[in-house]
Amino acid sequence: MIKYPNGSKRQYNTIRTTTSNRGMTLEKEINVTNDYYLEQDVAVIHKKPTPVSIVKVDYPARNKAKIVEAYFKVPSTTDYNGIYRGRYIDFEAKECASLTAFPIKSIHAHQIKHLKDVKRHGAITFIIIRFTKLDETYYIDASEMIDYIDTCNRSSIPYTWFVEHGTLIPYNYVKPVDYISVINQRYPKGE
Repeated sequence: MIKYPNGSKRQYNTIRTTTSNRGMTLEKEINVTNDYYLEQDVAVIHKKPTPVSIVKVDYPARNKAKIVEAYFKVPSTTDYNGIYRGRYIDFEAKECASLTAFPIKSIHAHQIKHLKDVKRHGAITFIIIRFTKLDETYYIDASEMIDYIDTCNRSSIPYTWFVEHGTLIPYNYVKPVDYISVINQRYPKGE
């Protein structure tokens, strides 16, 4: 409940029911959440830049330089990494427009290899999947999802699998994708 100086009151629901009301993509919402974590000294998590090689730049004026041709240098690893409570965190975030399944081709082989590698060295690894039409965002332990991908003989992962094996991340205005709350459930202090 917010009370305004003129005496009016307005009730806010922290869990939204449609993505159209949010006005942000998953990446933007994770960045807002990460900024909150950083400002509150909870964790230091950043989006990794994608390595690109600039080939051609158009200079119509010195202050109006425009990149017109660029290529990816190497395949990138995952979207985000950082540290929380002394543990390295590494994760990928994906949006899915399907109501029934997440296409496995959305996660690339080099990303799966990277997640396996950093997990083997003690990192907390996970994947955040948003089903945009359902307005549901899930935290999935990377090992569980990779094991499923390695054994399923399918081209997609059913939505029901995410419901059964993932943790739903409720929307919150201040921390739109509060994945640290899920980490706290899965990795109590000291583990």
